Amino acid sequence: MRLLFQCTECGVHYLPPEGLGYADGSPASPLWCTEHQAAMRELGVTEPPAAAALALLGARQRAAAPPTEDRPSRPDVRPSRPARTRRGATAPGGGRSRLH
Repeated sequence: MRLLFQCTECGVHYLPPEGLGYADGSPASPLWCTEHQAAMRELGVTEPPAAAALALLGARQRAAAPPTEDRPSRPDVRPSRPARTRRGATAPGGGRSRLH
């Protein structure tokens, strides 16, 4: 089960490693993409534990939910009136008569 997260800073969706840890041993963040995680680390900002737990819980629930089928919100309905068409000046009877 792959978890899909959305960065709280830039809104990008990202897939961290399945174990939520990178090959170098650093943990993956459920709140920030890798760019923002590195920027926050340089600024000394730590990840709020409650927000991280909530993001992780939400991602797990979305991954476990059955896929929904895409269907229109209402059935296909015929229009109540015909589409408007514009008759060009070249159509017979469509142009104004010229007065000379």
